[in-house]
Amino acid sequence: MSSSALPPIIEQMLTPAFYDHPVTEPIQLLQTHISFVLLTGKYAYKVKKPMNFGFLDFSTLEKRKYFCEEELRLNRRLAPELYLAVLPIVETDGKYGFDRADSPSATAVEYAIAMPEFAQADLLIEMFNSDRLTADHVRQIGEQLAAFHQSAATSEHISSFGTMASVQGVANDNYASTEKYVGIAQTETQLAETRAYTDQFFAENAAVFSDRIAKGKVRECHGDVHLKNICLYQDQIQIFDCIEFNEPFRNSDVLYDAAFLLMDLQFRGRSDLANIFLNTYLERTGDYEGLVLLPLHCSMRAYIRAKVTSFLLDDPNIPEAVKASAQAEASAYYRLAWEYTQPQQGKLILMSGLSGSGKSTTAKAIAAQQNAIYLRSDAIRKHLAGLALMERGGDDLYSAEMTAKTYGKLAELGALLASKGLTVILDAKYDRVSLRSQAIAAAQALNIPVEIKFCDAPLEVLEQRLRDRATANNDIADATVDLLASQKAAFEDFTDAEKALLI
Repeated sequence: MSSSALPPIIEQMLTPAFYDHPVTEPIQLLQTHISFVLLTGKYAYKVKKPMNFGFLDFSTLEKRKYFCEEELRLNRRLAPELYLAVLPIVETDGKYGFDRADSPSATAVEYAIAMPEFAQADLLIEMFNSDRLTADHVRQIGEQLAAFHQSAATSEHISSFGTMASVQGVANDNYASTEKYVGIAQTETQLAETRAYTDQFFAENAAVFSDRIAKGKVRECHGDVHLKNICLYQDQIQIFDCIEFNEPFRNSDVLYDAAFLLMDLQFRGRSDLANIFLNTYLERTGDYEGLVLLPLHCSMRAYIRAKVTSFLLDDPNIPEAVKASAQAEASAYYRLAWEYTQPQQGKLILMSGLSGSGKSTTAKAIAAQQNAIYLRSDAIRKHLAGLALMERGGDDLYSAEMTAKTYGKLAELGALLASKGLTVILDAKYDRVSLRSQAIAAAQALNIPVEIKFCDAPLEVLEQRLRDRATANNDIADATVDLLASQKAAFEDFTDAEKALLI
């Protein structure tokens, strides 16, 4: 849109006189298909365009006001520091400005969302492209998203968007609207096989969807969690720009919300960061049973990206070079959507060793390498007891009964997830033959391969690690130095059958 085609309000917002605070000149204008964003130096102002795309309707001033207020409400849940206010814009003698207390009779002619301005270099997509995105960043995202999902609203109305019929409707709409791209960005085989997978999944897993609703896992989520909608602001991760304009896009299974970022990182070739994000999120939520839905969720997320990118191919105003790039990107997304549906061989890995022997460090490294789900006994134990992960447990948390429950849950989850094609790492002491054989038997009954990885270190090293851990006070494990002697005495040697599986 050329400057001459800009609405008069936006033209005036490009001049310093519009504002009652100092600005950095020239004021920058960024545009998307649905909004104008003006960057003034200290603050950014977002004005919605009067568009109606069916799935989004900003066509009247009343609707734009409502959706500005919704954007503020919804985004303050995750990024309160970034969403300051909805400001009415008024007109006086042909001049526009933000409504002031001295002009109460003026009628609003438009609305803007006020935000603090941050550098574009601090968007996570820019940090990713310049190789500045770290494992610690994705851990922080996992922790934030987990806390957000656990507190997000749910209701009968919100849950209605997570029924099998509703989710299946989204998948079928995706396929119907992309058939025309077969031979252009999609292949007939990929479309047929991706659709066949989802049809079969819905036919066989109806109970899973109703179970998720019953457990309160369908909530008012973000809807658009990917690297372009996350930034660093004042050295803190901020997840922003959630979907305010469309309920079906926002109200979903919490794991479907998390699957977008997971898919985004995998699409960009960083399965290691995707794995760290997912395992951080799962450890915080304990939502391991939901992983049976993950291939479907990831495939649907990739397919939607393919579909949206394909739509660019229909626009006569887009240059051919841009279309060629869009075609290649859409093709890569279609392929990824198909890859998520392909059968995988699951595997179970048991970690074993005394506290401080390096089990968790080793397990996390293996998880990132092999894209494995990592289950830590300390986390499972506290989830079962209803304790916060960083809360220290009393003697009852480590009773024989609670230990049996914890290892039973590990064996159950390990077998379930590995049977769905996932590599699963069970990180626990596994110091007794009975505990190890329970997990091994559960896996072998389903023809799942099993490995045991035993970690060991000299006693003085174990003692120092546990002292360091206690000093740092940043780990969920409660084990202390004084337990090492009894742990060592209780450890049962591996049987001949176990030695065949042992590294």
